[in-house]
Amino acid sequence: MSLFDFRTVPHIHIGAGSAARLAELAAPLIGERRRIFLVTDPGVRAAGLIEGAVTALEASGLTVSIFDQVVADPPEAVALAAADAARTFGAEVIIGFGGGSSMDCSKLVAVLCGSGESLTAMYGVNNARGPRLPLILIPTTAGTGSEVTPISVVTVGETSKMGVNSPVLYGDLAVLDAELTYGLPRATTAATGIDAMVHAIEAYTTRLQKNPVSDALALAGLRKLHGAIERACTDGRDTQAREDMLLGALLAGQAFANAPVGAVHALAYPLGGVFHVPHGLSNSLMLPPVLRFNAPAAEPLYAELASHIGLHASTQGLVEEMERIAQSVGIETRLSQLGVSHNDLPRLAEEAMLVTRLLVNNPREMTLDDAHACYEAVL
Repeated sequence: MSLFDFRTVPHIHIGAGSAARLAELAAPLIGERRRIFLVTDPGVRAAGLIEGAVTALEASGLTVSIFDQVVADPPEAVALAAADAARTFGAEVIIGFGGGSSMDCSKLVAVLCGSGESLTAMYGVNNARGPRLPLILIPTTAGTGSEVTPISVVTVGETSKMGVNSPVLYGDLAVLDAELTYGLPRATTAATGIDAMVHAIEAYTTRLQKNPVSDALALAGLRKLHGAIERACTDGRDTQAREDMLLGALLAGQAFANAPVGAVHALAYPLGGVFHVPHGLSNSLMLPPVLRFNAPAAEPLYAELASHIGLHASTQGLVEEMERIAQSVGIETRLSQLGVSHNDLPRLAEEAMLVTRLLVNNPREMTLDDAHACYEAVL
């Protein structure tokens, strides 16, 4: 067997209603620490999703400070502001509570407060060295898998995205509570769910670090997500579907944390940076053209994925099913629906080619012209 490494979060707890038991679940990690800093976004706070966890923590004698200014595709200024607020508060434990953006920010806060490293020095792979503060991650969407990845992505400047990828960003505890996802809008459920499916697909076909453990997780995650996404979109309070979505996203997250994603994500990032398209929707849009582009190099693997979820064993079978799901759940399938014009494609392609940390993982080498053609295929 080839040598490979596999890492993940050491403690994962799954169960509806678990957020309200956070003080109990986190007690071994919190120990004698008393000042808890919670990172979230305005929508999650306004929806009351953090109330059960905060009430439980405060009832156990802990002091909680809430930073609720995270936005989608967060600029680095937001992460730095959160870290400043955490230092001022005297934070001893960090909680990321929300979607991928909130969890990503919380990871950076934990490292910035624990190590004194500068954010700019942390960009790239294995540049964040720690130490960090204890870190708890609680997702409210089933998509990014950020609760089990060592990755944080922020927006630098006007449109560029930069990633911090280091084992020090793995949390200490991930808590998955399906009740937190009951109120997710159908479109968000759909886009984040397809995002998670993309994680599984790209992890299974990654060029450099594919391994037997990540493969098993990708297959299991894809099957969970495929079986649940339309049910969760149809009935947002279907507990089993919501739990399957969360678990599928977690499994896919564990897979791509160790077997990194490729060109779908590289082409999705400029859509988020330039046009502020939600990350999950960006991935959903770019998946079909990238699968078709990769087919000459990855047909056997795509056939395995398709067969695993009961489809015709081919790239075409997988592409057609992902396109069908997008249509079924009612999300956009063309860039033009989001305000992208033909004149925007050269800039998008140029920015995508800068995401070399992901493109290197793609099963087939992609050129600038190839990237442009992928965008054009879904314009």
